[in-house]
Amino acid sequence: MTKKDDHQKKDKQHQEAPQKGDSPKAEAATDNMSPEEVSEEESPEVDMNEEMIERIKELEARVAESHEKHLRLFSEFDNYRKRTSRERLELSKTASAEMITALLPVVDDMERALQMVSPEDAEDAAVEGFRLIYNKLKSILSQKGVEEISAVGEDFDTDFHEAITHIPATEEHQKGKVVEQVQKGYILNGKVIRFARVVVAN
Repeated sequence: MTKKDDHQKKDKQHQEAPQKGDSPKAEAATDNMSPEEVSEEESPEVDMNEEMIERIKELEARVAESHEKHLRLFSEFDNYRKRTSRERLELSKTASAEMITALLPVVDDMERALQMVSPEDAEDAAVEGFRLIYNKLKSILSQKGVEEISAVGEDFDTDFHEAITHIPATEEHQKGKVVEQVQKGYILNGKVIRFARVVVAN
């Protein structure tokens, strides 16, 4: 080997020597770092993950709050709808009760008029027409939920009967019973709109 070749080989070894030595020193420097120093190098990624988790939790809380508000509003609206529907129905029933109650004296007059018709006039066309009108009116009232209160022969009941007088009972089984009805009573959809005025035996 010539001197020139030997000189070039030494120069090449001298240039490569620092590069070979860099890796062990870098590894040694990393090995000598404390866990806190390593953690500091990784902290940006950890901080980003924690920030994302906090953001997700915040969004989930907002969604839950919005859902709760929606359910509360829906419940309040449903209660309002039911309440207004019930009030409207009650108002309709009240209006019907007032109208029907006002018609009851007319029904009483028509019944008294029919009771006064003599047998000779029972087949008269005018009487027959009057009876048809009365029956039609009673049918309409029945369709609206109007019922007559049963009175004569029934036990006296203050929920349905109004005693206008008392008479001595002629028989034992008549005591406490309604023996005469002076004015008919009526019920509208299960509610008394006029008590039956009766005579009770004691």
